[in-house]
Amino acid sequence: MIQFGTGGWRAIIGDGFTKANVRLLIRGLCDRMAAEGVTERGVVVGFDRRFLSQEAAQWACEVFAGNGVPVTFVGRPAPTPMFMWTVRDLDTPYGIAVTASHNPALYNGIKVFTEGGRDAEAEVTDSLMEHTNTLTTDDVRSVRFDDAIEAGTITVQTSINWYLDAIIDKLDMETIRHRHLHIVLDPMFGVAQTSLQTILHTARCQVDVINDRHDTLFGGRMPSPSQGTLEHLRQTVLERKADLGIATDGDADRLGIIDDTGQFLHPNQILVLLYEYLLTGKGWTGPAVRNMSTTHLLDRVAAAHGEECHEVPVGFKWISAKMAETDAVIGGESSGGLTVRGHIAGKDGIYAGSLLVEMVAASGKKLSELWADIKSRYGKLEMVEKAYSFTPERRAELQDRVFVHQDLPDFAEVHGSWAVDRVTWDDGAKIYFTNGGWATIRFSGTEPVLRVFVESKHLEDAEALATTIADHYSLEG
Repeated sequence: MIQFGTGGWRAIIGDGFTKANVRLLIRGLCDRMAAEGVTERGVVVGFDRRFLSQEAAQWACEVFAGNGVPVTFVGRPAPTPMFMWTVRDLDTPYGIAVTASHNPALYNGIKVFTEGGRDAEAEVTDSLMEHTNTLTTDDVRSVRFDDAIEAGTITVQTSINWYLDAIIDKLDMETIRHRHLHIVLDPMFGVAQTSLQTILHTARCQVDVINDRHDTLFGGRMPSPSQGTLEHLRQTVLERKADLGIATDGDADRLGIIDDTGQFLHPNQILVLLYEYLLTGKGWTGPAVRNMSTTHLLDRVAAAHGEECHEVPVGFKWISAKMAETDAVIGGESSGGLTVRGHIAGKDGIYAGSLLVEMVAASGKKLSELWADIKSRYGKLEMVEKAYSFTPERRAELQDRVFVHQDLPDFAEVHGSWAVDRVTWDDGAKIYFTNGGWATIRFSGTEPVLRVFVESKHLEDAEALATTIADHYSLEG
């Protein structure tokens, strides 16, 4: 069975992610396009550097061609946001990227984009999933890849310059050029190197690159830019006395940063820094959007400027939709994805990293100094993030206990100052406390884990609350 989560369809290679299932999913999408009368407008197909990504992208192209759908095939590994930008630029009704983003190397998957270059909303993926799971291999029609190219049904595009130029046009390149910044880039064996290095070199930055070879095992690490995976980047920034280090996940839609002192900047901090810069440094106005598991420090920045910060469920499609509705300046999530008004309606680590470089250049300060300024103005909040794996049986038990019977710990009994103000159940559970802290409990939409987030003024309080939740549900065992 093909199952979509918040980041598309992802499955273990050779188990759920197979040639047969890829072909079935694409046939399902072809049927949807035919029903909507948009077949002739075509589709964009791209892929990253994971094992079988290019092959799976070609399998997809063959099925599209077999069903009369014109294909623009990006014939080189490239960032997922570049494919989203191309969907918008070419005005196609759909696009796909073969990627499992930041998941472990044994996964692959497919992200589906809709008109305008947006992440497909739940109603689209739910309907597509339901229909696809009624199909059999006998329903699949295809045309051999090379034959479809010769027939003109598949057009191969190898240039990514249109996407890069669109980003460059949004940046203050002149200001960056005159700062002569030294940057270490860690694409984490993914697809960001060419794009980011080209933009930064154009801005006259000195760029050192690590972890750039093609390695489908991602160096034995999760291709996710977190504090635990960026030790090599941290050491390189310090050794080479660089101004900052930039890391992106496997498909370059998420971002991780090391500052000039070797400190890891959490995505929450990056989001706050960029929102403050867009409001004060560039003079923009408008609200911000964050998901339910992202820092409330963003709310403080918004309020200080007479703006509002909107909270939405987890999944970038919710952020994109609320940004469009409210004309928000920025939208992001604590997992490292963000986008800015006027760019694509999806997360983009290439643009976010480039904009952060502009912010440092325009400030005349070190990145560590900019964060110190934020803390002096708005204070500091500490976040603890936990992820707990489970068996199918355990998932069913947790689903029933937490989300059906709504069995929550008695926080005030364990921690007297943590009285519950209210609880929402729109996307898992979010507990708001009277002292301003909060906690979320929800199943991941991209991995088989239960995620717990807690934010508080003090790290020890956040740790204690996370432990209380884990103990209540016996998660550690």
